[in-house]
Amino acid sequence: MIRGLWDREMVALLLLAALMPMALVWIWFGGAGAVGRLGLALIVSGAWHLIFMLARAQPPSFAGAITALAVAMLAPEDMGLVRIVLGISFGAVFGELVFGGWGRNVLNPATVTLAFLGFGFPTFAWPDFVLPVAWAAIPAAGLGVLFGVMPFGILAGAALVGGGTALLAGGPDWVVPAAAMVLVLLVADPVASASTALGRWLNGALYAALVLLFASGWEGASPVQLCVAAALLASLAAPLLDDIAIALWTLQRRRRHGGS
Repeated sequence: MIRGLWDREMVALLLLAALMPMALVWIWFGGAGAVGRLGLALIVSGAWHLIFMLARAQPPSFAGAITALAVAMLAPEDMGLVRIVLGISFGAVFGELVFGGWGRNVLNPATVTLAFLGFGFPTFAWPDFVLPVAWAAIPAAGLGVLFGVMPFGILAGAALVGGGTALLAGGPDWVVPAAAMVLVLLVADPVASASTALGRWLNGALYAALVLLFASGWEGASPVQLCVAAALLASLAAPLLDDIAIALWTLQRRRRHGGS
């Protein structure tokens, strides 16, 4: 029997391909430090995937590289080897592997890792990014939509709320680069985001609204920190947003067919 093209690993590979513009620009400006962070994240994430692969007799997955890239780019800096290994281990195991691997997880494992590191070690500084790295999120999002592995509704919902607020009310532009990167790396995850059409628009809109709320009221928070917090809450709300979308569809169908 010939396997279909759209299996789990094909989706993971296309996601990696879509994220390459951001990854390459980040490495270009980050130099050896960025390569070292990415290498460490790949080793730790890959080790846990290997352990669970052998325990469950499952084939290896490229999904661990997606998590490693997001953690390497967004994690707080100068945390030391022990803390970063602990954080990646917690996110990989409890955010993904205990659920059966990528595709069955509830939250993005990189989001779990970053939330763990942020709440567990709040004194460490979150990274700042030069504008070219943030601009690279645009082609990454475009490739993700083109390949069919990033939900267009999430990206459009976030852009509609965030961009509309910036135009109408003069939103905080200092948070936009981090918000765009977190949107592409964490929120637009096809597994941990909403799965209905309306739910995806609501998911992206909720993320942007939370970013704006935190940016206006969370004193002392760095852009990446508040965007990661917004991504975590938006991911937790994804099932509820799908329920709302299904309930609205059901109500509309009942009205259209006379209550049947």
